[in-house]
Amino acid sequence: MAESDNCNGARQPLNLESEIFKLSDILDRGWNIFEDVDSTTEPLGSNSVQSRVKRGVDMLEEASRMVAQLDLFSRNEELEEIATADLRYLLLPALLGALHMKQTSRDKRLEIVQKARAYFVDFLRRCHDYNISQFELPPNDTNESTVHEEASDNGYPKAKSVSVNPSDLIAMGAKRQSKIERYRQKKEIEARLSDVRRVVESGQADDEVSRDFYLLNVRRWITVCLEEIESIDQEVEILRNMDVLKQGAAKQPTQQGRHPMKPFILTRDAVQAQVFGAGYPSLPTMTVDDWYEQHTKREVLPEQGIPKRVVVEEDTDATDREEEEREKKVENDEEESLQKARNWDDWKDDHRRGYGNRQNMG
Repeated sequence: MAESDNCNGARQPLNLESEIFKLSDILDRGWNIFEDVDSTTEPLGSNSVQSRVKRGVDMLEEASRMVAQLDLFSRNEELEEIATADLRYLLLPALLGALHMKQTSRDKRLEIVQKARAYFVDFLRRCHDYNISQFELPPNDTNESTVHEEASDNGYPKAKSVSVNPSDLIAMGAKRQSKIERYRQKKEIEARLSDVRRVVESGQADDEVSRDFYLLNVRRWITVCLEEIESIDQEVEILRNMDVLKQGAAKQPTQQGRHPMKPFILTRDAVQAQVFGAGYPSLPTMTVDDWYEQHTKREVLPEQGIPKRVVVEEDTDATDREEEEREKKVENDEEESLQKARNWDDWKDDHRRGYGNRQNMG
């Protein structure tokens, strides 16, 4: 038996008549909460919207437990045997799945969509048993409808080859045509539902109009649930691949990076280093020789491929040649200087001091 709250907060069992009234009231409240959340302009992740979603889920789950206890539906009966007032309770699993899809918890997203899918499949199976509409039942679990990628040795999904067979193209075309037909039916049902709703809300609807109203709602939700399940299957595959990628990234060994080098100003000599250092005391400087010596110690400079012995020999030969040229130049300079001195002595013998200076003449 279902239970209700008394004034002291204790839960008391209800009798059957009050239980039926309570069940109708709970369904209406939960349905109104879904329509309010579905049409709200507030952010879906806001606390106010999420609190309403949780309250609506709790109400509809309580209503589902009551329906199960009352045993309102059976596979052994036909659709015509269901009372008009009971047809609305067929929508309970669909409304529960839709409200679960409104939850925005990222950490539990996979669990949320899988639970919503289970509610949608339960609703579709019940409608299929009563032959309310012609459609193909989706698989019970996402494991049957999605193909999981095998993880490679490094934890990442293996690349899969894509091949398209003629039968696959036919299936894809049939699926696309089915979606188009389903969309057309949904629009047609919504148009009829809008007309019937006005009559029901006016309070002038008889049993036949009310029954048509509930059946139209059920058929509309069949198309909605089929679309939601296709979307959920795609999302589940993405979420599972993300988990595989995260696990693979966690298994990857951490690479030890090099120590970062401090910034510096490269100067030609120590004098420039002092000048720049005085102007920018917080920015270290070094000469080219210092920079080369530092990188040589760290062994980060490439080998030049020239043996040191050959370099030394070449340097010695160059020094010898320079020394010979310097000596020849000195000898030539001495001969020229001696000749100039001799010419100067001869000139002084023939010319007295002050010869040729005409500027001070009166």
